Amino acid sequence: MRRLLVAGVTGMLALTAVVYGAGSANAAAYPNPGVVTGSTGAHDPTMVKRPTGGYLLATTGDGITLKTSPNRTAFTDAGKAFPNGTPWASSYTGGSAHLWAPDVSYRNGKYWMYYSASTFESSKSAIFLATSTTGTSGSWTHVGKVIESTTTSGWNAIDPNLTVTPSGEWWLTFGSFWTGIKMVKLNASTGLRADSTLRAIAERFTNSKSVEAPFIHYRNGYYYLFMSFDFCCRGASSTYRTMVARSTSITGPYRDRAGTLATAGGGTEILAAHDGIRGPGHPAVFTDSDADVLVYHYYTSSGAARLGINLLGWDSSAWPYVY
Repeated sequence: MRRLLVAGVTGMLALTAVVYGAGSANAAAYPNPGVVTGSTGAHDPTMVKRPTGGYLLATTGDGITLKTSPNRTAFTDAGKAFPNGTPWASSYTGGSAHLWAPDVSYRNGKYWMYYSASTFESSKSAIFLATSTTGTSGSWTHVGKVIESTTTSGWNAIDPNLTVTPSGEWWLTFGSFWTGIKMVKLNASTGLRADSTLRAIAERFTNSKSVEAPFIHYRNGYYYLFMSFDFCCRGASSTYRTMVARSTSITGPYRDRAGTLATAGGGTEILAAHDGIRGPGHPAVFTDSDADVLVYHYYTSSGAARLGINLLGWDSSAWPYVY
């Protein structure tokens, strides 16, 4: 069953929620992505509601691919964030224009975008920051490099996500594989790194230590760490799945529903492959007027990367489920 996700009409279309604990293999009952139309190719998507109305979507691509939507359902190509290239990132991409995993939010009257530059299976990577007052193609100003990793770092500076706490602290979460998910504190005025402390918040020890694409969402006293387990970027053979852990502190410790620490491989599965949906992962979450919205990518049976959008419900124990 496919469902329309136009803001304000989802209530009558919601599926019955089935909540799964950590390690659940019964993914068949997970919902399909909601209906999206138009330009729906996407990898590592992030979406923000625009103060002027509608939505801005950014995805991995040459110069960062931008799309817009008036209603969270119909999407239109909107060019590249950096149509004139990003020479400051070339030493990390091997000269390619391809940039990864943007994270876009709107704060203090402008858009903030963190994004990563790397090459596949390398930990020589960097996360950069750009800002824009409009979010449109070519309007993004390079602010600077936030953090970098090397081939000997033991961690990887990719897949950034900005979280601002209720008290106004700025934190950047990022990372994958190697020694897992890390976090650094940011300067709330500049958006750049505030100190030299590197905090570890999640690590996995199976399937090549495959954990990546962190996203932290605050709700009612909990910080929810959404992340992807297993393998992306293999087309229809991708095994990505979406997991969650939570903490009452932004810096952790994060635990899954069973109480296992995220630093000990913990994570509760909330979305996985089912029907023709392969490898749903790289989650991003934002709160809209009607619900909390989960944005992700998945692969079709032909191997095409597509935009996935669902809603998040919250059970009586304050754990999220996808519907």
